[in-house]
Amino acid sequence: MENKNKAPREPQNDNPRRMRQPRRGFNWFSLVYLFLLLGLAYMWSSTGTSDPLKREWLDVKETLLTSGDVEKVVYVRNERKGEIFLKQGALDKYKNLYGGREPKGGPHFYFLVSDKFDAEGQLDGLVESLPEEQRFKVVVEEHKSYWGPIIEWLIFPLMLLLMFFLFMRPMRNMSGGGAGGGIFNVGKSQAKLYEKSNNVKVTFKDVAGMEEAKVEVKEIVDFLKNPKKYTSLGGKIPKGALLVGPPGTGKTLLAKAVAGEADVPFFSMSGSDFVEMFVGVGASRVRDLFRQAKEKAPCIVFIDEIDAVGRARSKNAGFTSNDERENTLNQLLTEMDGFGSNSGVIILAATNRADILDKALMRAGRFDRQIHVDLPELKERLDIFKVHLRNIKLAPGFQIDFLAKQTPGFSGADIANVCNEAALIAARKNKVVVEKQDFLDAIDRIVGGLERKSKIITPEEKNTIAHHEAGHATVSWLLPNANPLLKVTIIPRGQSLGAAWYLPEERQLTTTEQMMDEMAATIGGRVAEEIVNGRISTGALSDLEKLTKQAYAMVTYFGMSEKVGNISYYDSTGSRDMAFSKPYSEKTAELIDDEVKRLIEQAHATALQVLTENREGFERLAQLLLEREVVFSEDLEDIFGPRKGGVDPNKMLREDAQMPETQETPETPETPEA
Repeated sequence: MENKNKAPREPQNDNPRRMRQPRRGFNWFSLVYLFLLLGLAYMWSSTGTSDPLKREWLDVKETLLTSGDVEKVVYVRNERKGEIFLKQGALDKYKNLYGGREPKGGPHFYFLVSDKFDAEGQLDGLVESLPEEQRFKVVVEEHKSYWGPIIEWLIFPLMLLLMFFLFMRPMRNMSGGGAGGGIFNVGKSQAKLYEKSNNVKVTFKDVAGMEEAKVEVKEIVDFLKNPKKYTSLGGKIPKGALLVGPPGTGKTLLAKAVAGEADVPFFSMSGSDFVEMFVGVGASRVRDLFRQAKEKAPCIVFIDEIDAVGRARSKNAGFTSNDERENTLNQLLTEMDGFGSNSGVIILAATNRADILDKALMRAGRFDRQIHVDLPELKERLDIFKVHLRNIKLAPGFQIDFLAKQTPGFSGADIANVCNEAALIAARKNKVVVEKQDFLDAIDRIVGGLERKSKIITPEEKNTIAHHEAGHATVSWLLPNANPLLKVTIIPRGQSLGAAWYLPEERQLTTTEQMMDEMAATIGGRVAEEIVNGRISTGALSDLEKLTKQAYAMVTYFGMSEKVGNISYYDSTGSRDMAFSKPYSEKTAELIDDEVKRLIEQAHATALQVLTENREGFERLAQLLLEREVVFSEDLEDIFGPRKGGVDPNKMLREDAQMPETQETPETPETPEA
């Protein structure tokens, strides 16, 4: 009967060459290490058992040698050095000179003299003049060392030999076909290669939102999978696509999805990986990257943060034409569209600053397409929330639509942070599910910063802060074109002493009336201080900064001034950053300043009129803030009535409450958006 548990026999290897163990040659490094150890042992032995202290000869002659504590003095003639050895019973007296520890061994002191010093005459005469119990032994000798100079001369050549061997080993590995490390491989590409074996799990289904961008990228992937579909009509594959957008919108995630979807090799590299301190390394890495890509063609090369190497050459102030970054950029331009053939190699790149990239890099033939990945809108934010909330335990009846409306202007990374922060807050409160208030606290934490309830604020300052925030809230609620208030608090957060949360209307165009109402709401806090206290404070610094920038933008960028006219001095190319002169005359600059002051004064007058006419409600809101520290839009509606015009946040909240319940774990892809 066959034994199934019997271990299988190992296959016999009849090839004597494979059975033969390789001979191990002599290890030269062991010899080098032996010499180094001998040198260190010699240096250690030559230092003695203790560090002697230096004394001047006159001090030694008058105090030390006449103290009776000296056992012997050894004078080395060829070094013109005298070494003093103390008696064993006198060592305790000199602890303070040795940092509190008793000196051991010897010599304990030494002195240096000139070549005219007569050791026998000086020391013998001093010994004869001392009493019998204070006399010491005098020894005159010469030190002769043959091995010391030899070892000292050998240490430096041996160190050079060791460095040579260490550097040559990577070079031999590289010449033998191995990857090798060390400085001789510094010009090799640092790109990571993703193929089917790498098992990249991110696909287009895992990317929420960005529908237009996904359509553009899907076409590139489809071309690589089915090239005949396009070439049969005479089309050519795009050579490059540039992903442009604010930070956190998912550009790198979209590239990961391309790597997961495409059935071709995918090279991933950062723009900073090309830049090194060594001259010529960046260009060498570019050549090596494209060499590998051509061998793997058809393939995709992804360069993240390409502005690190693709910055416009004219903007590198202080650098010459031999700058390493410019050499790297020149090599990149040559490889992307040079005489060499790059058929089948598609370049994907991502950047937050497309305005500073070199024009030669942006032209058609290199980056044929610019794919804009903007901040997500309401529906896209809803899809992103569904992705990140899949693994979070939500309370029954949780409304995801409410979160999407509460986070205008949030990127995909911000939304991921909100979901994670809400889960942490719920866990901190020992909850079993994450509730709506946890998400609101997370949004407050991310936007305003951490609450600082322990910050010491005097009652007078707290009263000023309450009226300041009440001024913002009142003006923004009563002006129809301003952003409506959602919540206001006088609890310090981050660097601010108070904070207000608004629900801005998601619009693409902004009129002059809307900007003026927003400016009036911005300066409402300063106006409230003037009305209540009769004086102003430094609390309106950030408000004034925002107000001034917005007023200058209205005059110089948007042409919203009748006196200046329909003129814009905005430079979308960024070429004016290095200019030392303004694009307008001094007379025009004075006119711009006058118009900016007029707009700010007009906003000030509007806020003053609103607060004066609604003084009673304004004071009630401030007192409510002092009592509760946090006031919501429902409280403003109770004081001032329903909001007229624009967005009504309370109406929006009521609509959310009437919506059907959302499932606790929505059906969304597994991989969250980064």
